[in-house]
Amino acid sequence: MNWIATAKRTKAGLESINEWSGRCVAWLTLGMVITTFSVVLLRYLFDIGWIAMQESITYMHALVFLIGAGYTLRHNGHVRVDIFYRKMGERSRSWVDLLGTLLLLLPLSGFILWYSWEYVTASWSLLEGSRGAGGIPATYLLKSAILIMGLLLIVEGAAKILHCLLVLAGADEESDSEGEGVL
Repeated sequence: MNWIATAKRTKAGLESINEWSGRCVAWLTLGMVITTFSVVLLRYLFDIGWIAMQESITYMHALVFLIGAGYTLRHNGHVRVDIFYRKMGERSRSWVDLLGTLLLLLPLSGFILWYSWEYVTASWSLLEGSRGAGGIPATYLLKSAILIMGLLLIVEGAAKILHCLLVLAGADEESDSEGEGVL
């Protein structure tokens, strides 16, 4: 079996992880809208309010950004200045992406994992909950999403490296033109 077929299968498997997680977490945006509408309706029509319900909006918002970061990277949705990048050929863009992934994305993601590990484990050791009375008693679960974000970015970085290597080897038939025109 040649390395190209293995690389293509591995890349597809890695990309499917962020594709799935991004599509799942996207539903939280609908949940945020419904919950926000409910909070406003309950507060102004019935003078009722629950801290946990209000905090859940913050939790969902945080999860959309943290868990959705890998999905956004997969679809080239992160903001970047591409004055030169968009004018480059596919091979040149692959070199830029490969070097950017190896020199910036992976070290940053590794730093996020390393630096946040103690923060998250301390929260788990206390089973940290909300600071507000009646809040969500699972802050430690929300903080765990920081680690998940780092892992998902590493997964997408590995897929991006494989994509770049396939393009540079002339073996990738699909052009990665999504996201062109992004700042």
